[in-house]
Amino acid sequence: MSSGPFSLTLANLLLRLDFRSRRTPDRVFDRLLAESGLADGDERFADDFRTLLRWWAGAENLTPVGWVSARGHVGRHLANRARIRRLIAEHPRIAAEPVERPVFVVGLPRTATTLTHGVLSLSEEHRCPLLWELLTPDLDRGPEGDAKSVRAARLLVGSIDRFTPGFRDIHALRPEGPEECTFALPHTVMPLSQARIPQYLGWHDRRDFVPDYRHLKEVYQVLQYGRPRRRWVLKSPLHLENLDALRAVFPDATIVWTHRDPATAVASFCSLVEHGMAVSTRPVDLHGIGATWLELLSRSVTRGLAARAAIPPESLVDVPYSWLGSDPAAGAPKLYAAVGARWTDADAARLPKVAARPHGTRPHRYDLTRYGLTDTDVATAFADYNALRAEVDRA
Repeated sequence: MSSGPFSLTLANLLLRLDFRSRRTPDRVFDRLLAESGLADGDERFADDFRTLLRWWAGAENLTPVGWVSARGHVGRHLANRARIRRLIAEHPRIAAEPVERPVFVVGLPRTATTLTHGVLSLSEEHRCPLLWELLTPDLDRGPEGDAKSVRAARLLVGSIDRFTPGFRDIHALRPEGPEECTFALPHTVMPLSQARIPQYLGWHDRRDFVPDYRHLKEVYQVLQYGRPRRRWVLKSPLHLENLDALRAVFPDATIVWTHRDPATAVASFCSLVEHGMAVSTRPVDLHGIGATWLELLSRSVTRGLAARAAIPPESLVDVPYSWLGSDPAAGAPKLYAAVGARWTDADAARLPKVAARPHGTRPHRYDLTRYGLTDTDVATAFADYNALRAEVDRA
């Protein structure tokens, strides 16, 4: 990958003075916390993000834009947490909002989770969170309030598109389109897609994620309160390693697990990480990306396979890549039937737009060897998963 577009180079130059605040991450965090506020009992929540910001500040080869991104990530989660806790205190009935029989689309990244989520979003009976809602979850504030949040989401997406134009060829973000829970979950592995933070990797591995999923439920309770209730359809590849925690908080959830050859999925995802990390880290260590994400993704699948045994068969839907990746018109009705939803003529009429490549994007090219990996490396790391995938394909 090249050194990046001129807009990114210019932004890094303009932010050089601001970059000095990286030396005092606690002072930066205190300012963020003062801006967001802190609800009673949320000290642990704040301390976890203080620790993350300290580690992120010390990340190797972090750029000025990367430091702004780190602060934005932490500040957004603090602000959203404070708002949600305040809203529940002001409107206690929010906590009683039922999130019934939600559908969670999970699977390795780049296995058509986004397409599956998009297809399920077609139904008028389903409710998918939109990107702008996930970035600033709130009660219904009317057209003007919503418009403000939409503008903020457009600004974020516009910045990403300017700084790394190739990213949208891989995963096109739409401010007003369905998006994944990753933006609302407090702690995921996604900071590792922007910077090398080895301390966070180990800390994340040992974390109890049940509190994070309780927070996620509160996000959807806030977004549902005072609005028509529909069945939530949610998605993130990162749920795969936390299925136990997810089901502890959403016990009646239907798990839709998408499947694809992991050699293809890993290569494609490493390419996505490369594009994203190039904004925040210079130079990018391509083989480091390969080693890190082979470990993280194989760990995710191993945990998912372990949790799978406890999921009732009627609550688990396996979706081979061929269902939607090859023939969406044939696969979509099967998907709807599997999750107990109605597939209508109106849904079928909207399907081509969801299944089509986003306008203006180019085909995504990727290669395992670019990241120091081989097919054998991936086959060894995903041996148990490949056995399951073979069963799914036969079924």
